[in-house]
Amino acid sequence: MALQIKQELLDLAARAEGDLAGQFARTEAIAQANTRKVLEAFQDHKVSEGDFVGTTGYGYDDVGRDKLEAIYAQVFGTPEALVRLNFVNGTHAITAALFGCLRPGDTLVSGVGAPYDTMLGVIGVTDKGPGSLKEWGVNYCQVDLLDNKPDLKGMAEAVKRPHVKAILLQRSRGYATRASLSVAEIGEMCAAIREANSDVAILVDNCYGEFVEELEPTQVGADLVVGSLIKNPGGGLAPTGGYLAGRADLIEGAAARLTAPGIGRECGCTLGHSRSLYQGLFLAPHVTAQAVKTALFAARLMELLGFEVDPASGALRHDIIQMIHLRDPERVKRFCKGVQRGAPVDSYVTPEPWDMPGYDSQVIMAAGAFMQGASIELSCDAPMREPYTVYLQGGLTYESGKLGILLAAQELLG
Repeated sequence: MALQIKQELLDLAARAEGDLAGQFARTEAIAQANTRKVLEAFQDHKVSEGDFVGTTGYGYDDVGRDKLEAIYAQVFGTPEALVRLNFVNGTHAITAALFGCLRPGDTLVSGVGAPYDTMLGVIGVTDKGPGSLKEWGVNYCQVDLLDNKPDLKGMAEAVKRPHVKAILLQRSRGYATRASLSVAEIGEMCAAIREANSDVAILVDNCYGEFVEELEPTQVGADLVVGSLIKNPGGGLAPTGGYLAGRADLIEGAAARLTAPGIGRECGCTLGHSRSLYQGLFLAPHVTAQAVKTALFAARLMELLGFEVDPASGALRHDIIQMIHLRDPERVKRFCKGVQRGAPVDSYVTPEPWDMPGYDSQVIMAAGAFMQGASIELSCDAPMREPYTVYLQGGLTYESGKLGILLAAQELLG
């Protein structure tokens, strides 16, 4: 079936692209710088065909796995990294980092308000089953936003409290309305936190932010970054998994949590997927740029159609997420239906809200992806609650992302 898009929308798309020429050029320049950084790491570590051979069983002596982790460490500017298929998602990787760092009686601080919905059960803010940090005796407090912006003084005061061991900074906005954090802002937070408490571990949930800027949080003072391989760093090729990059003790603690004490990072087979992880990382700067360009196009097109968006099309980008305020549940459903219509996989499916595990309200998700749930591929999701805002992200290629946005707008307008 031919993809029919109304001429008036195509004309508006051409106008949007003309308006975005400067933003597109900036995005491509960042991709060039990050590609060079990744290529240099591959060459420095002498990647060869033999590194792509996978292991089974215990995964002992997986040279390719260990080399990939060394490459991640170089790219993120850290002593060590842990890159494993065993992580089922970003929440799992962050959970391993927190349990690896914290002990009963310690206190965890969330520095920029409440973290993403799925983390609330991990911490124990909400009861989502056994095994939370709260159940394990770890205390929690959060520094709320001040005028919808990070409260640096509040963070500094919070980490001065007794038994504070770690502070978690979430780079992306999640389902909040605050702006995503720039690497420069994270650097300012790290400086303020470190001045107040030199021993506290600064952990950054880096999901959706990798390669959007030329620097990563660990290059401006963070002790650890954590993310998912089916987002930016997997380049659309990683079939699953997560990564951590940072201080050696934090990596070892997370590895012991992922496997078992005494085993740590020594085990973990790659099952023939090493080539996809290597190639995905190599493509990641380019693919991330494609996702950023798709978000920019969505922002400008929806602005021209009269909708409120955040960030605005002219704003600097710090992650791949684009908010579009639709203010109506039916509009949310129609927009998501259009995004799904533009997918290469399951394009015939109509998304419906459902009780998704880990979330406190029904969520609708449009994601016709080659890798299930991969949000570096064009996807759109929304909690079915006020203010009825959709969160758009991804786009393996700008060309396909643009088509998906046009189909979403067409479905929305009727």
